[in-house]
Amino acid sequence: MNEYDIIIIGAGPGGLTAGIYAGRQGTKNLIIDRDLAGGLGREVPEMENYPGFDNISGLELIEKMKAQATRNCDLREMEEVTEITKTDEEYRFTVKTTKDTYLSKAIILATGSSHRQLEAKGEEEFKGKGVSYCATCDGFFFAGRDIIMVGGGNSALQEALYLKNLGANVTVVHRRDEFRAQKHLQNQIKEAEIPTILNATVEEIKGEMLVESVILKDTQTGELKELPINGVFVSVGYIPHTELAKQLDIDLDESGHIIIDKKQKTNVDYVYAIGDVCVGLKQWVVACGEGAVAATSAFEDLKS
Repeated sequence: MNEYDIIIIGAGPGGLTAGIYAGRQGTKNLIIDRDLAGGLGREVPEMENYPGFDNISGLELIEKMKAQATRNCDLREMEEVTEITKTDEEYRFTVKTTKDTYLSKAIILATGSSHRQLEAKGEEEFKGKGVSYCATCDGFFFAGRDIIMVGGGNSALQEALYLKNLGANVTVVHRRDEFRAQKHLQNQIKEAEIPTILNATVEEIKGEMLVESVILKDTQTGELKELPINGVFVSVGYIPHTELAKQLDIDLDESGHIIIDKKQKTNVDYVYAIGDVCVGLKQWVVACGEGAVAATSAFEDLKS
C-alpha cells in the first residue's frame, strides 16, 4: 500500500502550490488529478493580473508550476479518485483511484469546478459542432466567422478579446444591463470595438450539422430575435466538484461550495479544501494562496 502524509486531490494552481509547500516542509506528499495538471487554468488565454508577469497564458504558467511541484512531491495525472474512506489508524484516509489505492494522514481537496451550461435548447446537440466552453481550445477554428461569447464576467471578456485577436467576428451577449467584469476589461472591449448585446439570454441554438443561428430573448420585453452565427462560446460560471466532499460528510454552503475557515480547514479533521471548490473569490492567485495555507495547516496539525 502506498503511504503518504498528505494527499492533494486536484492539480490546478491551488493543488500544485499545496504540493510545493508540502514538499518543502519535509512531508511525503502526492498530488492526484483525473486529467492533466492545470484543470481549467490550462484554458486561460492571457493573464495580466498574476504577480510577476505582465502577460502570461494559463498553460505556460501551469507548466512552470508543475515542474516546480514535481521537484517537491509525487504527481499522478489521468488518475481519478473514486472513493475516500476514513479509518481510526495513523493513516486516517484510504484513497481509491481508477489505478491504485493509497493511504494518507491528511487530505487537501482541490477538486475545482466545471463550466456551467446555458441549459438552452440545442446546446447539448451542438457541443463540438459550434458550441464551445474553451476559447483557447477551439477559437482557432472560428477565424473570420461570426460568433457570440455568452457571459459578463472576467473570463467571458478575456476570451472575447482573445477570439477577436484570432480574427473571429465576436459579439458579447450578457443577460444583465451591465458587465460584472473588471473595469479595465470592459474598457478593452470598447477599445477593440467588440459589439455587445445586453439584457439578452440564449433561448435556443439552431442549425443542421453545425450551428447556424441562435434565438435571443430580450429579458426586459420578452421579444425573441434570431441571430445568424457560426459559433457559441459560453462562460457563465462554474459548478464546484464536491462529490468526494459529500462522501466525507463535509459541510457545503447553499451554492454547493465547501465551507472552510481561515486555515482552509473543513468540518472534518485533517481534511482541507482550496480553490474553486470552496466559498470565495475565484482567482488564480487566491487558489495559490489557499494552497500554501492548507499545506501549512496540514503540516502543523500532523506535527502536533
